[in-house]
Amino acid sequence: MTSRDFTVTHAHDASYLRGLRSFFEYRDLGVRKATGGRVDAHIIRAAGTEFSSQAHIHKTSFQLVYVLKGWIEFEYEGQGLVRLEAGSCVYQPPEIRHREVGHSHDIEMLEVVMPGDFKTEEVESVNG
Repeated sequence: MTSRDFTVTHAHDASYLRGLRSFFEYRDLGVRKATGGRVDAHIIRAAGTEFSSQAHIHKTSFQLVYVLKGWIEFEYEGQGLVRLEAGSCVYQPPEIRHREVGHSHDIEMLEVVMPGDFKTEEVESVNG
């Protein structure tokens, strides 16, 4: 890497956009551009009270979620219900079936994922 790959973002300059899930807003941390799409990192926060509990998979090679504020619950294939609270971290193996069960109105999470342009596919259920 060279200095042109270096990136810094600051909270006071942050802007959030609707993204993959309409009930969340995403703050781009500049990592995707700096790594040429190899890695993406963003802050995710709640955008309203509604959400979809549709089971899905992500076509990733790496995905990590760290909860900064609030709580969120997922159902994971082979794991059951998992509640994450501020300070909780989860590594989601590639293509693990999962669905959101609920989240607090103030949820904020850091997500790091590879590749930066991963795909999401809906599946019938968490358990196959």
